Amino acid sequence: MSLPPANANGAGNGAAAEGRAASGTATEGRTAAEGRAQGGSASFQDMWRELLPVGRHQDSGGYRRYAWTGADADCRAWFRAQAEARGLSYEVDRNGNQWAWLGDPLAGDAVVAGSHLDSVPDGGAFDGPLGVVSSFAALDELRRRGAEFTRPLAISNFGDEEGARFGLACVGSRLAAGQLTVEAAHRLRDGDGITLPQAMEAAGYDPDAIGPDPERLARIGAFVELHVEQGRALDLTGEPVGIASAIWPHGRWRFDFRGEANHAGTTRLADRRDPMLTYAETVLAARREAELAGALATFGKISVEPNGVNAIPSLVRGWLDSRAADQAALDAVVSGVERAAREHAERAGIDLDVVRESFTPVVEFEHALRDELGKILAGRDGAERAVPVLGTGAGHDAGILSASVPTAMLFVRNPTGISHSPAEHAGEDDCVAGVTALADVLEGLACS
Repeated sequence: MSLPPANANGAGNGAAAEGRAASGTATEGRTAAEGRAQGGSASFQDMWRELLPVGRHQDSGGYRRYAWTGADADCRAWFRAQAEARGLSYEVDRNGNQWAWLGDPLAGDAVVAGSHLDSVPDGGAFDGPLGVVSSFAALDELRRRGAEFTRPLAISNFGDEEGARFGLACVGSRLAAGQLTVEAAHRLRDGDGITLPQAMEAAGYDPDAIGPDPERLARIGAFVELHVEQGRALDLTGEPVGIASAIWPHGRWRFDFRGEANHAGTTRLADRRDPMLTYAETVLAARREAELAGALATFGKISVEPNGVNAIPSLVRGWLDSRAADQAALDAVVSGVERAAREHAERAGIDLDVVRESFTPVVEFEHALRDELGKILAGRDGAERAVPVLGTGAGHDAGILSASVPTAMLFVRNPTGISHSPAEHAGEDDCVAGVTALADVLEGLACS
């Protein structure tokens, strides 16, 4: 058994909203459904093969599944095809999140599994899609077992989790949970100046409908998100599947360094107000502060004006991503970076503005649900086994929803620890182990 290789030709140039699924995609969905009688393992591979080419860039080998684009529409069409092939009730909520229901969506106390299908720029195949594909495969496995459901079950795809296009992560779940106001969402713009409402409307959705969705969230009794681990903690334990304990506090800060544009070939070094130098000093300061606090800090995105090879910049804008195991350490890193940036800026005659663009406090997953998952997984097959419990520095929809819904997460082993890269990987046996673990969890929570 092996996972199918990536399609070097890529895909994702479809232009339809997800409601207008291409006939080829729908046919593929039916093909996957036909194989589900073989259980979750077979259906996982079928679905993985179908989804793998969507949005894959031919040159980089990475994925560019950005919110409200053609590749996003193709992913949405795939999700709908999988739902309909299984006879599930399909719907899209006011914020563009997709839902596939087994049972009455209005009954309440539902168990929901899912993740997201969008990607970071040139990201890997597993981050997000593994959770969605595994959720459908887990349902197939439960049907093979003849499980009898006593609670409604849903599979979800939350929109714009990565924030690759508009710069804010977890837009779909933030809107649903009321953690992103409609006004703030309407102000979001991509690199081309296109607003979120414009992008949604172009994709066939109503941007005026977005907003908090407390009634829907109140009908959810538990949300479980399976995700590839974005580190090597599981690999070090030797276990294929683990349970999340908490998500580290994390955020994004924008540093605007303003200097003076001038000619690179005629301006004396002593006469320059070059914001790039101050930015470079700040990048080094971020590394030092993170090491001192035992935390993480990264300047991974930069914008330069006028962005000419022979021009001294007038503006350098850099985005800091920082995460730590606790709030005190995170505060120490960010304040240390800003202090160093201001000291360097003052000496160089550079103006500096620092704006916090997003922040998520520490998320402790509900202990009762987390412990229930631990009992289910530890007691499988009548053999008690230790299930690793680990924290993570990566944000997830489960973390956003935790303020409104009991949430939990399962991680699948990533042998290299690489994520947000085409080199991201999980072995086929571990993926199947993840499907089995998720099926066991859903059976324990939603079945008699």
